[in-house]
Amino acid sequence: MFQAAHSSDGQVLTLATPNGPLRFHAMWLRDNAWDEDTRAPGNGQRLVALRDIPADTKITGAAVEGDQINLTFAPEDKTITYDAGWLIDHAYDRPAPAVPGWIGDGLETWDAQLMGAVPTGDFAAMSNGGAALRDWLALVNRYGFGKLVNAPVEDGALFKVVDLFGYVRKTNYGPKFEVRTEVNPTNLAYTGLGLQAHTDNPYRDPVPSVQVLYCLESSAAGGENMVVDGFACAERLRDENPDYFLVLSSYCARFEYSGEADVCLQSRRPMIELAPDGELVAVRFNNRSLGAVTDVPFDDMHTYYAAYRRLGEIIDDPAMEVTFRLEPGEAFVVDNTRVLHARKAYSGTGTRWLQGCYSDKDGLRSTYAAMCRADSLEAAE
Repeated sequence: MFQAAHSSDGQVLTLATPNGPLRFHAMWLRDNAWDEDTRAPGNGQRLVALRDIPADTKITGAAVEGDQINLTFAPEDKTITYDAGWLIDHAYDRPAPAVPGWIGDGLETWDAQLMGAVPTGDFAAMSNGGAALRDWLALVNRYGFGKLVNAPVEDGALFKVVDLFGYVRKTNYGPKFEVRTEVNPTNLAYTGLGLQAHTDNPYRDPVPSVQVLYCLESSAAGGENMVVDGFACAERLRDENPDYFLVLSSYCARFEYSGEADVCLQSRRPMIELAPDGELVAVRFNNRSLGAVTDVPFDDMHTYYAAYRRLGEIIDDPAMEVTFRLEPGEAFVVDNTRVLHARKAYSGTGTRWLQGCYSDKDGLRSTYAAMCRADSLEAAE
């Protein structure tokens, strides 16, 4: 099924697979060995630093036994076995993405057409873990948000949501914050005004990457919740006007918040953030918290503001939004580095009380990945 051969200088291994050849460098292979001398059996962490691997490492032998690839390295004269499937899964011999703003594997962008299929999980069922929680976490990872129903109506119940996948991140607002009308509020979120779709707390570094909003009372007219896929908006901007996409991803905006006497939060990040290889990794958009933009050259500032305006127009387009109403005992979770959220205006009669808190998606992703790994191991037994 597989064939393996190394170059004459021993610096490259070529693995022939059913889907074509894949090349690997000798040093990469040696550094990624999984033998007991290189990796701790329990946690997989490396036992050696790169300085411990000879700089003149090369492959002197390659043999295939079924799905196992046995490689011998000099000058250590060490033979290490690799799983062909693992090599294929971790192959880096592939064309570089041609278009900046590409989306990572497992993510799916969306617009208003998702309205009838909001990713929803039953809290009572998910509290027991298992497939119900795993499947809901998969949807949150895929779409960047998820709704929960059938949860308890009690103060602080949102912490039980975070307990499903991670830990609460405490901020200057405390472990949680209240979202309801107040007199002389410190934040516009505490009024009955409608809010433009936004990401929360872009003035923090690092920004909280998960937000939970939990409904306890909802008798006021209006106040529907709305989510917008920031990645889909960035893609649409790029497709419409590559120069607009380029300017918003090339220069930093400045965000700030100082609504309390002892708080002065500031950050400097682009509205559209790309990894060095062009992957779209984050969107930050919050008109209420945008400071004076000073990191754009004079010659590009006109284009920058035109691009900022157009991105806002795309975000405001009803064709991009998914709207739903939260009832008491319901909540939603958003990836705050991707999905913008908002609410419609609501009336001053009746009541509307939500609680919110922050967490981080490394916990959410870890919980999901660990559950998938456990399922795979159980299936293999």
